[in-house]
Amino acid sequence: MNLKLICLYIISILFFFYSATSIAQEDGDADYEQVSDSIFYKDKYGLTVSLDLSRIGQSFWDSEYQGIELAADYRFSENLYIAGELGNEKATYDNENLLNETDGSYIKLGVNYNVYDNWIGMNNLIYVGFRYGFATYSQNLQSFRIYTTDDYFPPDVRDENTTFGNLTANWVELQAGLRVNIFGNFFLGAHIQLKNMISTTDIQNFDNLYVPGFRRTFDNSSIGAGWGYSISYLIPIYSKTKTQAVDN
Repeated sequence: MNLKLICLYIISILFFFYSATSIAQEDGDADYEQVSDSIFYKDKYGLTVSLDLSRIGQSFWDSEYQGIELAADYRFSENLYIAGELGNEKATYDNENLLNETDGSYIKLGVNYNVYDNWIGMNNLIYVGFRYGFATYSQNLQSFRIYTTDDYFPPDVRDENTTFGNLTANWVELQAGLRVNIFGNFFLGAHIQLKNMISTTDIQNFDNLYVPGFRRTFDNSSIGAGWGYSISYLIPIYSKTKTQAVDN
């Protein structure tokens, strides 16, 4: 499927939601009002959908990578959000000794906790979160070079084209990030991730060089890291009236 068409389709949907919500807000009540020495305001609750821009960007400038990730979180309580990500990645590992391609999908589920105390009517986040990740994927070993310390003979490169399918992996990760309202119900966000691999499917005489969602793996460590930035749209479902005293 063409990645550019997917992006344009998702952006079109986001702008549709924005237009519909803007009209509803113009016809509705104000977000807050001051009565006596207190301010009553509506705190929005709903579903926020996000598109990871870092993966989209890398897909355009890196010929050895294609990926897309959609995320969503639902505001369960004042500071607690049920969150998850769904994505697909196709990455090529290419160096002088090995050419391998990984292709697969992943899902991550967990929660975010907002530690930021918003001003009246704002829905910005500075959060910490936890995820459990699961991926299903395949590895395609296309070619490799026989290792030797003798430079007398030319490199012995073997065309293999062997596929290892039905592979799975699972991990846990900690996240920290922020999300800032830019206009209307649109937000920009950024986050970092610290991951720990729990298990992967063993491959005979070969390693899992890359796991979708977890990304690059290493023999001597189960730890991974990641980062990203995104554009998000809040779909308001309902609101709660809150009260804040005004200092005289």
